[in-house]
Amino acid sequence: MAKNATAEADATDDEAEFKADAQSDADAGEEEGGGKKSKLKLIIIGAAALVLLLGGGGAYFLFFSGGGEEETSAVAEVPPTFFYDLPTMTVNLSSDAGSEQFLKLSVSLEVADETMAASIEPRVAKVMDAFQVYLRELRRSDLEGSAGIYRLKEELRRRVNLALYPVQVESILFKEVLVQ
Repeated sequence: MAKNATAEADATDDEAEFKADAQSDADAGEEEGGGKKSKLKLIIIGAAALVLLLGGGGAYFLFFSGGGEEETSAVAEVPPTFFYDLPTMTVNLSSDAGSEQFLKLSVSLEVADETMAASIEPRVAKVMDAFQVYLRELRRSDLEGSAGIYRLKEELRRRVNLALYPVQVESILFKEVLVQ
């Protein structure tokens, strides 16, 4: 019986060791497979959180950014501007070579109110003369690129303001600029 008890105790110890080894192998497998599953879950949760965050931020700016009423009221408060169209001008450009070069120019003058636009009419000849004198001294190279056109615009505005004083033109708008 002592032999049996010893054999049973050994069998129980062997079973316990076998179960412990099997449990540790199962735990190791869960850690390896479970680690992959837990990483995948973390990636999915992170992606979902990112989508919610971006979507929530977009919705906030779309619906709660405010200022819609202020912007429309600010646009409504802008005073109207008036335009006076000058006759089309065609002038010879200055050139060193014997070739003739021409500039065809259509201009609108922007003024603050209608009374200023009406006061331009009697002085159109003076404005056209100031423009003609300046334009005839230009060379084709003076009109090249956006910087050349900007300089032309500013110089014409300066000359028209001198010719129309006390009326002030706010801006010169080119309707047509043609160099041949």
